[in-house]
Order: sequence, then C-alpha cells, then structure tokens
Amino acid sequence: MAAFMAMTAWQGEYTDEYAAQPPPDPAQYGMPTDDDGSREDPLLSGVSNAITDYHPDVDALHAAPTRVVIAVGIESQNTFTGRAAESTAEALGQEAVVFPSHHGGFLGGEFGYAGEPEAFAAKLREVLDGGPTPA
Repeated sequence: MAAFMAMTAWQGEYTDEYAAQPPPDPAQYGMPTDDDGSREDPLLSGVSNAITDYHPDVDALHAAPTRVVIAVGIESQNTFTGRAAESTAEALGQEAVVFPSHHGGFLGGEFGYAGEPEAFAAKLREVLDGGPTPA
C-alpha cells in the first residue's frame, strides 16, 4: 500500500528517477511496517480492476440530465489521479474545478492525511451554488 501511495503521489510522468527510488517506508504514511504478505486489500487484490479499467462514456455524461463537475485538488494536479481528472474534464469539453489541498482535501487529519476541510467546504459551496469555477 505504501508503494501505491508513493506512486499516486508522484508529481509528473513516471521516469527512470521514479523507478530508481527505494521502496517507501510504510511508517511515513502512518501504516504498520510489518508486511504479512497478504494482498487482500481491495485496492491491491484485483477487485478494483473494474475501476482501473473503466473508461467514461463521454456521450452518456454529456446526455446526463444533471451537471457533471470534474474536480482536482491543487496539490494533486500533476499526479496520476490529477492528470486523469484533467483528462476526463477535457474529454467533456470543460476545465476541471480546482479545489484546495489534495486528493483528500476534505480530511481534517484524523486519518493522518490532513487536507484543508474549511477551504474545501467553501469551494464546494461555491461550486454547488453557482456552478463550477475552474480555478
């Protein structure tokens, strides 16, 4: 899981520099350092293949009776997940709405991944009240 978190936090394209890094220390992510060898976590077990293999149906999203808003955290814009959000927004002919903080910007730190929940909430209210504002 630490390797996954390091991979998704990497800024930019995956380079030789990225591949040459030593494995991350799970403790830096607040996880136990003992690895029991199990790979039953849904994210790592293959159960998430339906998610990782998913391609949005752009035509269906355009035809949706509701507003579709794609968002990205400002600290995550150049990560794998941020680039995926930007690409999806572009496919929909829009700009991604940029929220404060990162992928978990709504978190207050209770899980060791503090975001900016107050600023996140204010941006969310702005988007819900007046429509998406890209930057």
